[in-house]
Amino acid sequence: MTTELPIACSLSAGDLNDRLAEIADLGRDALLEAELAGLRAELRFASAPGIAQRLARIVAAESECCAFLTMTVRDEGGALVLTVAVPEGAELVLQELVDGFRRDGVVAR
Repeated sequence: MTTELPIACSLSAGDLNDRLAEIADLGRDALLEAELAGLRAELRFASAPGIAQRLARIVAAESECCAFLTMTVRDEGGALVLTVAVPEGAELVLQELVDGFRRDGVVAR
């Protein structure tokens, strides 16, 4: 029997604003490209000093408050690639997460 996790975030409004600011800061500092397709997104970040740690912190924090997200990070040719997958019904959440990382000049597909 499979148990589906609820599509919900457990952060308070204040904590959510702090998290969104952290996500936007990382996007502004290191996001190179964002690709969104259906239930999956792939975001590429520059592999500069401190970026891997910041990205790992966000992934760990998001895994706690939004357990329905599946997030993995891999090093790929000098870039850090964050893959995010969501269950059906959470497409808007995925879109909002990707938009949170985007900054001017980031290529979105």
